[in-house]
Amino acid sequence: MSYLIICIVSLAASGLTFFSGFGLGTLLLPAFALFVPVEQAIALTAIVHFLNSLYKVLLVGRLVDRRVLLWFGLPAIAAAVFGAWVLGQLAAVPPLAEYTLWGRHCVVTPVNLAIGLLLCVFALLEIVPATSSLSFAPRWMTLGGVASGFFGGLSGMQGALRSAFLIRAGLSKEAFVATGAAIACLVDLSRLSIYATRLSAVADSLDLPLLACAVGAAFVGATLGRLVLAKVKLVAVQRIVAAMMLVVAVYLIVGLR
Repeated sequence: MSYLIICIVSLAASGLTFFSGFGLGTLLLPAFALFVPVEQAIALTAIVHFLNSLYKVLLVGRLVDRRVLLWFGLPAIAAAVFGAWVLGQLAAVPPLAEYTLWGRHCVVTPVNLAIGLLLCVFALLEIVPATSSLSFAPRWMTLGGVASGFFGGLSGMQGALRSAFLIRAGLSKEAFVATGAAIACLVDLSRLSIYATRLSAVADSLDLPLLACAVGAAFVGATLGRLVLAKVKLVAVQRIVAAMMLVVAVYLIVGLR
């Protein structure tokens, strides 16, 4: 049963996030946590996320916008390290609220609440007709990278903010997918270097067959997404991003993250 559920979630999430650019970790971590200890679930999710990002780069890497990769991706990596440091400093800050929802302990933190509200704003910009055609000027790419990387290091939710900026960067749908995948791969690589100690601590107990199945399913999902990409219009990609941002925003605001 564990293999079936993990593979279904991994395949579906990978296919969906091929267009949105985020969400695989958000969906896969709870699925892993149903069957393995949380520390193992975090490690397994990080590995699947990185390998899936790398595979997406192999699929569409030639379409990467190098200008955006430089001006957005590099600041994101640097800011993610700083965000991780700030997270350590904020560890003692008490949550705004704690409660139980359907047997799950929910914690509303100031950081996640702020990110959730920010994502709501970005999502509404995509939905409201008067603002849906707006785009960010190139000078805002560095700021977008800093914000995405910082909040990613702070809460692990860098993908949603990254897509919120990139979807308005004037990229084609193919370049949006490819550039987002390349940036995610670089950020994942830096995150895994930080997680190295945690990974080594649980390496002996990792369920490697389950990990292999999850990675394989994610690859299948990404491959299917690549095949469908040519048939999907940019407006459809924008709506997928907006919908995913709203889902993640609610997830953060109510304290499920």
